[in-house]
Amino acid sequence: MGEISTIGVVGSGQMGNGIAHVAAIAGFDVRLTDISQGALDKAKATIEKNLGRMLKKERIDQAGADAALARIQFVTDMAAVSEAELVIEAATENVDLKYKIFEGLSSMAKPGAILASNTSSISITSIASKTDRPELVMGMHFMNPVPVMKLVELIRGLQTTDATFSAVEAAAQKMGKTTIVARDVPGFLVNRILMPYLNEACQALYEGIGSVEDIDTGMTLGTNVPMGPFTLADFIGLDTCLAICEVLYQGLGDDKYAPSPLLRKYVEAGWLGRKTGRGFYVYDQG
Repeated sequence: MGEISTIGVVGSGQMGNGIAHVAAIAGFDVRLTDISQGALDKAKATIEKNLGRMLKKERIDQAGADAALARIQFVTDMAAVSEAELVIEAATENVDLKYKIFEGLSSMAKPGAILASNTSSISITSIASKTDRPELVMGMHFMNPVPVMKLVELIRGLQTTDATFSAVEAAAQKMGKTTIVARDVPGFLVNRILMPYLNEACQALYEGIGSVEDIDTGMTLGTNVPMGPFTLADFIGLDTCLAICEVLYQGLGDDKYAPSPLLRKYVEAGWLGRKTGRGFYVYDQG
């Protein structure tokens, strides 16, 4: 398997632009693609802002920031990933959308290129089966916000080869990430534990056991986590939390994973957290 020097990233949202950022800092050339030019413009502004923060903290110098930004190409044509040895899909957590993207990548990615998904819960084995190269497909689950969070969860599908795994592991480590390995089961490892916790907080609120503020304060000061469950859920996006809870519930068939009715209601209302200005908390959109 050849050296990975260029990485394609499909989807320029919160996760995609973060992956592009850390890949470029690590010295990879990046092709960041999105169907929306507006989304790409927003991604570029976010990356510039995050590089500026690193500059202010003296984690990089001006030349390093300029070089990193220059390594990223922002393109609306997904075919640009044909130059990459590793393509990372970072689209919305929607199974049909991911299948469609991977079917497309089969014809767009060059022969021998590895295809990775940043999915937080969907079966890697099923995603791999939609491609012309299932042995070159695996999960590469970054944590949000990508430039800050040190972890990448690596997930092998049933078909993933050792060489594919080793190449992706090396790429993640070159980006300065610590890697863990999880089995290809619903929610993998992190979300298998995290989402029932967030869902149980929703259920406690639904049952009137405590207020949003009391539950968040109780967990931050009582267990020393950096943010409470509602602050974290709002940050992740309540629609994403619900989608992962549904995957756990359907995939594992156990009632203990059933999404809280309150979580469903907030998503129905469009109260998705920080990104919409309202979730369990109200945010200033200014």
